[in-house]
Amino acid sequence: MFYIERKPAVPLLRFVRSLWYVRAPFVEHRRERILPSGCAHIVLSLSHDFLTDCTEGGRERRTAPVLMVGQRSVYEIIASEDLVDMAGVIFEPGAVPALVADRADLISNRNFPMDQIWPGYTDRLRSRMLEGASPEARLQILENRLSTAFKRWRAVSDWGPHPAVRFALEQFAHNSNQLSVRDIARRTGWSERRFSQIFREQVGFPPKVWSRLQRLQRAVRRLQAGLEISWAEIAVECGFYDQAHLANEFRSFSGIDLTTYTASQGANHLHAQ
Repeated sequence: MFYIERKPAVPLLRFVRSLWYVRAPFVEHRRERILPSGCAHIVLSLSHDFLTDCTEGGRERRTAPVLMVGQRSVYEIIASEDLVDMAGVIFEPGAVPALVADRADLISNRNFPMDQIWPGYTDRLRSRMLEGASPEARLQILENRLSTAFKRWRAVSDWGPHPAVRFALEQFAHNSNQLSVRDIARRTGWSERRFSQIFREQVGFPPKVWSRLQRLQRAVRRLQAGLEISWAEIAVECGFYDQAHLANEFRSFSGIDLTTYTASQGANHLHAQ
């Protein structure tokens, strides 16, 4: 498997966490489980004129080759054949309203053909990226086209998350083990109800769900680091009450248990995105 990931240049850096490219023509498993990060992203196939929509029950259907994937709070299953030649964009939390000109929670846990967001974007983007002579060149084309699209359809210079949302995202990132949603709402000067509403509309989830997702992501990073550390220690470090709380939350978001996840790591079978 060949994989690269990089950050875009300013001003796109305000909206985009990273751009990535993967080429994996020989994947052992027919399907891959993607753990939720809470961030919206774009995925595009460069090997086929479609992507594959998979269900837990085994059914598959072809969809558009470029998808807007709304921020997710549950796992997603993808077909390994889509990874033959693929690229994507991961957006910053709170960036979706600038992308879709609407509330972020309207696209949570939903996928849309990119042409529904930006009409005519798919064919132009794919044809240009396929002209790229290298993975790096293809990512640069993706970045350039995305930057142009933002400038064309949105007043980029005027956009930004609400100050209360920006403050909350920073607090959840750095102090989520110590501060409750009520504490953060109080610091914004808003009622907990109003704060939760504006956070959900701009980020896609209520702040309590976002906080849980961040704990999950910290635990996943610790598990993927391959260090000799017990689940109980990871649970405490990442803000869970105990090992049982970690196990229950992990199953809730991923659909599998911790034992299955850790056993599959050597096969590079599961990913977080």
